[in-house]
Amino acid sequence: MSEPAFRSDATPRPGLRIALLGYRSNPYSGGQGVYLKYVSRALVDAGHRVDVISGEPYPELDTRVRLIKLPGLNLYAADNHVTALRPRHLLSPTDFFEWWSMLTGGFPEPYTFGRRLARSSRALRLGEYDVIHDNQSLSYGVLSLQQRLPLVTTIHHPITWDRDIALAHAGTWQQRLLIRRWHNFLNMQTRVARRLRHIVTVSERSRRDIASAFGIPEERIRVIHNGIDTETFRPLPGLRRDDLHLITTASADQPLKGTQHLIPAFAALCHRYPALRLTFVGRPRPGGTTEALIDRHGVRPRIRFVHGISADQMRELYATATVAVVPSEYEGFGLPAGEAMACGTPVVSSDGGALPEVVGDAGLIVPARDPMALANAIATLLDDEARRRELGERGRSRILRQFAWSRAAEALTSLYTEVRR
Repeated sequence: MSEPAFRSDATPRPGLRIALLGYRSNPYSGGQGVYLKYVSRALVDAGHRVDVISGEPYPELDTRVRLIKLPGLNLYAADNHVTALRPRHLLSPTDFFEWWSMLTGGFPEPYTFGRRLARSSRALRLGEYDVIHDNQSLSYGVLSLQQRLPLVTTIHHPITWDRDIALAHAGTWQQRLLIRRWHNFLNMQTRVARRLRHIVTVSERSRRDIASAFGIPEERIRVIHNGIDTETFRPLPGLRRDDLHLITTASADQPLKGTQHLIPAFAALCHRYPALRLTFVGRPRPGGTTEALIDRHGVRPRIRFVHGISADQMRELYATATVAVVPSEYEGFGLPAGEAMACGTPVVSSDGGALPEVVGDAGLIVPARDPMALANAIATLLDDEARRRELGERGRSRILRQFAWSRAAEALTSLYTEVRR
C-alpha cells in the first residue's frame, strides 16, 4: 500500500494541532462520520488546526479541515467481497487479514486501521500533533501511540450492547454464531479500553455502560455531550407539515434501533388512521427481517424508504413530518432525536439508553420494546395539534440551550490541555 498523500497548507493557525482518527466515517449512515464532521468543524471554529485521518468510506468535512486518507480494502463497497482480493493484497499481511476475516464473518476494520496507522505513523508525522483523538477504533495500533503521544479516545457506547441485543433477537444457533463471530473485535476493544488514560463519552448513560462493560472506573470517563447542527437542522416555516406523516431514521435490520417494535406499532395505528404513512430513512436488506415484518403486517404500501440523502433533504423531511419516532432499544446519545427536535418536529422516543438525556421534557418518552406504548404515544400527538406545536417549540429550544457543538469543542479543548501536561 502506498503511503498517504499530503496536501500542503502553509497558513499558520493559533491553538492546538489535532489529529482526529476514524476507521470508517460514512457521512450518511452511522454516527461516526457525523461526529468527525461536526467536532472537527467546531474545533477549527475554536481556533485549532485539525486534520482527520480516516479509512474508507471517507467523511464530508469543512473546507478548513484537512482529510488524510488511509485507505483499506473497503470490502463493504465491493460488489463481491469474496472475489475482491487482488494479487497485491497477498503481499500485505494486513490486507490479507482484512479480507480473510470478513470472508469468515468477522469485522476487522478497527484492527486493520490501527495496524495501518501505526505502520504509517512516521509518514503521517503523528509526532507533530499536539493531541491524537481516536473516534472509537479502540485498536492495538492506536493504543501503541499512547506511549509517546497524548491520546484521547471517544467511546460513543459499548458495542457489547449491540451484540447482546442482536443475540437476544437471533432466531437460530447459526445466527447467534455469526453474531458472535462478527463481534469478535470486542475482545480487542475491551483490552484496549482498560489501558486508555483519557476516555470521552457522549452521555451519562454511556459512561455507566462503558464502565460496566469494560471494567473501567466511571471517574476515568469524561462526559462531553454531542452537539446538533442547528443551522442545518432548523424549522422551515415556509413548508406546511403534512397530516398523518411519521418519520423515523434507523438502520432498518439492526435490532438495536427498534424497527421490530415500530412496525407493529405503525400497523396498529393504520387501523385507526387509514391515511397514515411512514417515511423510513434507511435501507432494509432485501429479504431481511424488516421486509418480512412489513409484509407480515401488510403495511408495505404505507412505507417509503429513502437513503443516501443530504442533510438539506433530511431537514425538509423533518419539516413536513407530523411526528418523528425514535424506537431504539439503545442509543449512546441519539442524534436522530436531537436533529428532529432542532427542526421543531415533535418527537416520540423510547427510553433506550441515553435518549431521555437528549429528549428530556421536550418529547413523549415510552418504555423501549413496547409497541403498544409507542402506538399510544404517537396517537396522542396525532390527535392533538396544539401539543405537537408545543413540543416542537420546546424541542428546538432545548437543543439550542444544551447541545451546541461549540460547547463540545470548549470541553474538548480543556481536556486536550490537560493531557498535554
